[in-house]
Amino acid sequence: MTSETITAAAAGTWQLGDLPVNRLGFGSMRLTHLADGSPSDRERVTGVLRRAVELGVNHIDTAAFYFSPLRSANELINRALAPYADDLVITTKVGPGRGPDGEWWWAEPGQLRGQVEENLRQLGRDHLDVVNLRVPRRETTGSIAEHFGALADLRTAGLIRHLGISNARPDHLAEARAIAPVVCVQNPYGIGSPAEDHAFLDACGEQGIAFVPFFAIAGAGKEAGATAEDGPEVSALAKAHGVSTAQLRLAWTLSRGPHVLAIPGTGNPDHLVENVAAGSLRLTAEEVALLNAL
Repeated sequence: MTSETITAAAAGTWQLGDLPVNRLGFGSMRLTHLADGSPSDRERVTGVLRRAVELGVNHIDTAAFYFSPLRSANELINRALAPYADDLVITTKVGPGRGPDGEWWWAEPGQLRGQVEENLRQLGRDHLDVVNLRVPRRETTGSIAEHFGALADLRTAGLIRHLGISNARPDHLAEARAIAPVVCVQNPYGIGSPAEDHAFLDACGEQGIAFVPFFAIAGAGKEAGATAEDGPEVSALAKAHGVSTAQLRLAWTLSRGPHVLAIPGTGNPDHLVENVAAGSLRLTAEEVALLNAL
């Protein structure tokens, strides 16, 4: 696959509410540090962000809790891309918080405004395009109505344009939609996900809601990154198409429906080009079915 001239537009587009985005976006989690925990090179990663926009990426996912001792993803985005292009959509998440020592905590409903304002300050914006409420533990968390209602109030106040939910179940989505419109669901998802996750992705499409997988490349590696656990089917298909297994995973993700967006993250400019190029790879129905069954 020749990747140098392929842009994010090759993946097609979707509307997040009234905001059109290319389906191949960018996740900022990996901008702040290297795999071994050492600080990223500031000039290199701001260059990656600028190059992403040059390649047509107009959907960037971030969060105020994406930081390392010396780097903040939001502030890197601000430095690299402000003043922002009119068509650039920045999606962020609230719910989790981290103190300066890195210790995690979870916001009460009344603390969500402070988290929204923190994102606004760091990004240098007057409103946030999309804010996802991150659910703490998908399997055991009960009602999200009070937290989502607090975000709906901030949407009414003009601090937020659109709302989504993250790490959520179908009943969480139904509960949220009864309070305010939901434009996206951001959940862990990839090749090998269980049947109920496939069903939830399909249900989002039926409701006109974007499904935005995280860990689509990393799979079982999660925050640590891609693992060496690609099965023979994934490796063989990647080889047949002349692409990496990461590119194949992204192409499969996008094949799952026109409402599915991808937000692969990297601090490596070469990997960025490869990720964007994956948006042009089209798998056959038979190949998609084979990967679905893994």
